[in-house]
Amino acid sequence: MPAPIVAPSVPELLTALAGSARISAGRVMVDDEPAFRAEGIRALAWTATFSEDPALVEAARWMIWEASQALGAPSASIHELYMARGRGEVAGFTVPAVNLRTQVMDMAAAMCRAAQGLDAGTIVFELARSEQEYTYQRPGEYLTSVLAGCISAGWQGPVFVQGDHYQFNAKKYEADPEGTTAAIRKLTVEALGVGYGNIDIDSSTLVDLSFPTVDEQQRTNYERAAEITALIREHETDAMTVSVGGEIGEVGKQNSTEDELRAYLDGYRHELNVQAGESAVGLSKVSVQTGTSHGGVPLPGGGVAEVSLDFGTLERLSAVCREYGMAGAVQHGASTLPDALFHRFPEVETAEIHLATGFQNLLYDHPAFPADLRAEMEGWCASNAADERKDGESEDVFLYKTRKKALGPFKQVLWELPQKDEILADQERKFRYLFEQLGIAGSRAHVERYVKTPRRSRPAPESLHQAVSAME
Repeated sequence: MPAPIVAPSVPELLTALAGSARISAGRVMVDDEPAFRAEGIRALAWTATFSEDPALVEAARWMIWEASQALGAPSASIHELYMARGRGEVAGFTVPAVNLRTQVMDMAAAMCRAAQGLDAGTIVFELARSEQEYTYQRPGEYLTSVLAGCISAGWQGPVFVQGDHYQFNAKKYEADPEGTTAAIRKLTVEALGVGYGNIDIDSSTLVDLSFPTVDEQQRTNYERAAEITALIREHETDAMTVSVGGEIGEVGKQNSTEDELRAYLDGYRHELNVQAGESAVGLSKVSVQTGTSHGGVPLPGGGVAEVSLDFGTLERLSAVCREYGMAGAVQHGASTLPDALFHRFPEVETAEIHLATGFQNLLYDHPAFPADLRAEMEGWCASNAADERKDGESEDVFLYKTRKKALGPFKQVLWELPQKDEILADQERKFRYLFEQLGIAGSRAHVERYVKTPRRSRPAPESLHQAVSAME
């Protein structure tokens, strides 16, 4: 299939959509749904992603947002379902949250197709603060691409888009606590403004184990998490309670303990009461450390080292979370684990699991991925990420750790890769396998029961008003 057009102007974008969709009375009207899902949405997504005209990007994003409302695939919060799990009304599954670093529209569509085949509704599309930098995707672009993918796949139901690891940099925080916090606040407001329904606050990097008591160790962590939660509650709309996640153990460090979790949750609730009032809604889940690391630990000769994942800790901490009315604990850094382990997560009632690098690896290491493109991207890493090379580090390890940084500079090349259909087919098979193992088959019924999605239309941008008037 040839690459979709990047429309040169708003009128030409509307012309490209003629017959499948149009603007009427400030709303998107879909006249030919199959054609719109097959072709029109791709023209919108490519224009929203790759146009350099801000007014045109705004128009394309607005049309995708409104189309998602009209076609039953709106951005939403998973909060109420997680609260139901905290009350013991649902159980036995682990929600997969997948970090889509590239080919976002097509990857989102692949996730949807895999979930639809299992009648699953509990899938989360996420992007971390660090990922949005090196993949060249701000929240508005990412949300738009995900919604476009869901529309193209015929998804019916809420779309859970999550800001992952809105993380405080420990070194920057030490030098400038308020400036570092202000950056997190700004990003959070930006994500909420474009329509995110789920935010994970990661202030676990501020835990200081040099203090004598667990409360003192966790204090800065829970104070800042409560502060950002209060900000979220201030900016969310009445139509949606944003799902907020916290974190107590930095991924890749020592395993979390029950004492740490209780100290964090008790301190967090006290601080949230002070900052936002006792009626303020708190966390729906907490990320913990159980032995994994983001991206896995690469081996000098290739591959990733095995890890000793502590399922007992995960089970105990999930149970503590539910004592506090939350869905449970969240597992990070899991996508490079052996496939045979994934059925264990729902067995120990893990609430959510985050999956990222494994799908990136499936792209880069796929037999259909062009060798010349891979060499070009590795050359980019050698030239532009050389400062990340450690003494004595093998070439394989260096490239494994840094190749994610090439995803932004090569974004359009990857979106338009001629071999992508073959690669995406394997990604979809992997999604389906993991979704089965995580026990989410049939979970659409839970979503329909607990998650409400009132229509949230937005005013059309001026550029669209002018184009439609000129064409009438």
